[in-house]
Amino acid sequence: MAKSKPATKEKASEPVEAPVATPDAPPPNPTSTYQVLARRYRSRDFAELIGQDAIARTLQNAIRTGRTAHAYLFTGTRGVGKTSMARIFARALNATEQLTQQGAVADAIMRGEDIDVIEIDAASNRGIDNARDLIAGAGLMPARGRYKIYIIDEVHMLTTPAFNALLKTMEEPPSHVKFILCTTEPQSVPATIQSRCQRFDFRAIPATRIASHLRDVLEREHAEADERVVMQVARMANGSMRDSLSLLERLLAAAPQDASGHIALSWQLLEDIFGLPDESLAERIIDAIGRGDAKDALVAGGELLERGMSIERALDLLAERFRWMMLATVCGVESELLELASETREMVGRLAKPFDAAGLVHLIAMCDSVASKARDASSPRALFDAALVRMALSESFANAAALLAGGGAARPTPPGSRPAGPTGGPPAGKAAPRAAETPSRPAATTTTGPGTHSVSAPPSPPRATVAELKPSPAKPLHPMPGGPGTTSHGGPPCATNAEGFWSELVARAASSPRDGALLSSLTCRSWDGQTLHLTARKGEAGTGFLTSNPEMLRTVMQRLAGRPIEVRLELDATAAPSVPAAQRGMIPQEVREHPIVRLASDLFDAVVVDWAPRSRDAAGTDAVAEPDTFEMLADSDDGDGSPDTSMQDGDSGHV
Repeated sequence: MAKSKPATKEKASEPVEAPVATPDAPPPNPTSTYQVLARRYRSRDFAELIGQDAIARTLQNAIRTGRTAHAYLFTGTRGVGKTSMARIFARALNATEQLTQQGAVADAIMRGEDIDVIEIDAASNRGIDNARDLIAGAGLMPARGRYKIYIIDEVHMLTTPAFNALLKTMEEPPSHVKFILCTTEPQSVPATIQSRCQRFDFRAIPATRIASHLRDVLEREHAEADERVVMQVARMANGSMRDSLSLLERLLAAAPQDASGHIALSWQLLEDIFGLPDESLAERIIDAIGRGDAKDALVAGGELLERGMSIERALDLLAERFRWMMLATVCGVESELLELASETREMVGRLAKPFDAAGLVHLIAMCDSVASKARDASSPRALFDAALVRMALSESFANAAALLAGGGAARPTPPGSRPAGPTGGPPAGKAAPRAAETPSRPAATTTTGPGTHSVSAPPSPPRATVAELKPSPAKPLHPMPGGPGTTSHGGPPCATNAEGFWSELVARAASSPRDGALLSSLTCRSWDGQTLHLTARKGEAGTGFLTSNPEMLRTVMQRLAGRPIEVRLELDATAAPSVPAAQRGMIPQEVREHPIVRLASDLFDAVVVDWAPRSRDAAGTDAVAEPDTFEMLADSDDGDGSPDTSMQDGDSGHV
């Protein structure tokens, strides 16, 4: 490899120092040679390296204890400090106090001009001839320092013969030689090279630490910026300090100056320079989705695309906002995971109120799925519009499961009235969870219908206790008016007996198709004012889901009761009636033509593959005369003849 040109003694003794900005330094003179921010504010000491504290501490300890290795491998994404760390480490090794020209040597190393610290660009010196030159030069003693140090940047660009030529030298180099290899693609470096090095993986720098450094730079540049602007630039850098400084420099170059040379960076300037979307449009889309207003979501989405944003970028934007809302819902708006300005946190908290965490997870997955399909679709706009409508009407898709389970007409959920938290039933926009293989109704169960509620007698023993749910010490869970989980009942149920208490819970659950579907699979056994005993039939559809999610059941019951209660769920060991084997696969015409089945088939693009009677007559034969006395097992058809068990997009599981 070609070595950098040796500096003469005169130049080495009188180096030209790089300008170091101070908080009181005047702004750059337009007539002087300008140095970009990424070079002017480059780290010059271990303490100045941001986000790599562990690596800096390890290298300092190695120097102090005399345990420095002969070869190091620095890996990480661009702009995280690999080359800067290599120079700082080389300066610490060579610019010792014993040198009479310590300052000159240190400055030459930081500029990449020292005769003993040779920086090589592997992208342009990648052949075996360059490797032979390096090996030949390694045998020469250093001119001034203790070591001859080779910093090979982008080392993964070396050819295989060049790597092979370096193997022996890197394994047993002369005592005065050190190698520091830097790369952004460690997987491209042969394992034989990596095994001869001490490897350090540089992490992406957190946005909060980048923003803190940018504020310091702005102060030194006699400029100011809104907190939203600084945080947005830090996020756009994706963990790279160099990228963040380059982005900031573009803003400083475009910003107007007043008479005193002062610069102010505004959000409007940021949107104009980087082509960012109007935040108000993103808020309008999310607000419309939360209210279930598909029309407003489509109008706002169309305006977003008309301003030049691609469909993939628009979906990525929505996914990012949904992630913020998910974090705010799960961790709170003050969580450190939300790397946002204070005013943006308030906006995210307001937008997240109509949603629950599970629904937001589904919306994020939907945005990602549609974005990946839109890249190769012949009509990407159709997919984008359909996704907005699907997200806005996600409650209607969830209601289909409750409609099939309840046998009645679906009641539309009021806009914005989504459950708060991962409560019972499938989340907004998700299909119902797949239940047991034999979907049949229990002989004795609570049924819900338009205006009627009844409690059947408890099933006969034997029973097996499945879960005992203790009440949480939280305060009484009164739903917020107009918010998630809102019902028409203002306080806890007034009934003290089991039948009346359960009837009130069923009445409250009727306002939510998901809660109604959950309670329809349960039977109230007893209620003593504090503990609610429930039973579910073994093998019944949905029983497995309830027994594996006891916390969800407790949350739903406490929300419906309006206060903390104990919930005990028992499993009725009596086997549920099954469909005779001769009938399996034989779908009666009245089942196929039933309006509810046809609606479910249209919603889920599904076919009926099985059915089960809900009751038997006195003679023991299946009774299917009534159109709402059967269940169905529907799976989306992939065209390969096998049921699709995936739970994505419009696919349906067991209903």
